[in-house]
Amino acid sequence: MATGEQILIVESDPDIVDLIGRQSLRPLGYQVTVVGDAGAAIKHALQTPPSLILANLNLPGLSGKDLITALNSQGVKSPLIVITEKGQEADAIQAFRLGANDVMFWPLRDAEVVSVVERALRQTQEARERQKLDRQLKAANEEQQRRLRDLTTILSTAKAVVSITDQRLLLDRILESALQVAEADISWLMLREERSNVYLLRAHRNLPDAWAKKINQPVDDGISSLVALSGESLVMNGSALQKFKIASLGKAVGVIPIKIQTEVIGLLIVVRKGDREITHDAQVLLEAIADYASISLVNARLFRALEQTAENARSGEKKRQEALDSFRAAVQSEVKAAANPLTQVLKEGPGTLNPEQKKALELVQNALHRIVDSAEKTLISPKQNNT
Repeated sequence: MATGEQILIVESDPDIVDLIGRQSLRPLGYQVTVVGDAGAAIKHALQTPPSLILANLNLPGLSGKDLITALNSQGVKSPLIVITEKGQEADAIQAFRLGANDVMFWPLRDAEVVSVVERALRQTQEARERQKLDRQLKAANEEQQRRLRDLTTILSTAKAVVSITDQRLLLDRILESALQVAEADISWLMLREERSNVYLLRAHRNLPDAWAKKINQPVDDGISSLVALSGESLVMNGSALQKFKIASLGKAVGVIPIKIQTEVIGLLIVVRKGDREITHDAQVLLEAIADYASISLVNARLFRALEQTAENARSGEKKRQEALDSFRAAVQSEVKAAANPLTQVLKEGPGTLNPEQKKALELVQNALHRIVDSAEKTLISPKQNNT
């Protein structure tokens, strides 16, 4: 069984060294190093931590128990087996309390050496496997928690789009979500000005003052214009970023276009101060947030158009009513102007009217009155109708 494991033997007795090292372990492929005292063992263990340490409790100078204490204080994690003579069980128990993993009682046979060493190495390997599984489980749990947090953020953004009507608050919520899913330090939004087609800074999170004071103005970061032209998301970090002005803010950036179909109407930018790549998963989440931003901007446009249409309708109705009122007043004035002389003629007309003439004039007078009544009923205002 050639394992290649590194084994350090701390022993001054040549007979013990020969049995354990030369006869028992080296033939099986173990890499054996021998030192004669605790000081040399500590130095070697710190420079090249072995897979296993075999140390005699009765070493010259520092004892085996002193060696265990020293290795523990230096953070050496290699398992340790003590070697002692039969009758020193009390010393072996103290060694166990200090952290020894097993014991060999001298004299012993090579088969016993192999059995104890293999058992210790197997336990160490199993412990390493458990630690590895624990780390993997912890990492998987953290990843699951992160994904749940990201999903909650995306759902929260979706709810905000349909529930928040104040665009300033909505843009701030979108930037907050972008910071969370990208684990970024800075974020801002550039929106295209419809008349000039220039992208203006509309909202930001944590921008330094020199940049933040450009609110509602163009901001040249050296990279956003490329995304505005291509319509494709861009993530970048490391040395490739250094030639752009945005590198003064951080070492990793993501620029995501906000689009209506293929038309770029805005840009979502996030910056990490540390040189840590923005992953593809984070990019996908940022693109989802950008889609929600697009929906909110479209909704805002539709709302403004609806308001304008309603205002135009109200203005048109007002003008129509004013025209009707003017026409009614004109009709009333003209009818009155015509009716007054007719009434005068009927009451005080010159000469005597024969019955036919008087009847004709009365018919005209009645017709004029009907015209006035009809105008009043037909041109009555909507408010009067409602009452």
